[in-house]
Amino acid sequence: MITAIVRFPLTPGTTLEEAAALFESTAPRYQALPGLVRKYYLYGEDGSAGGVYLWQTREDAERVYSEEWRELIAAKYGTEPDITYFETPVIVDNGISAQAAE
Repeated sequence: MITAIVRFPLTPGTTLEEAAALFESTAPRYQALPGLVRKYYLYGEDGSAGGVYLWQTREDAERVYSEEWRELIAAKYGTEPDITYFETPVIVDNGISAQAAE
């Protein structure tokens, strides 16, 4: 598995509510996306935003993070995204464990 962390600055003064509305407008694009296991949208106190994506493979991620996708992000948020990839050899998911225990 591969984790990709995508970051970009928001327009100064963007509130959490405004960011959430922007994020919700893009969420359908990621539903049922081949290779994507999970996505978390991020809103930072420093005015940054982004996402944490868990992918089956790096190839799955790179297929999505195309030039067209980068241009879409730049157009929507005003800047190119920064992407960092990590191998993800171990995952702890307490939400699933807690649900299974109930």
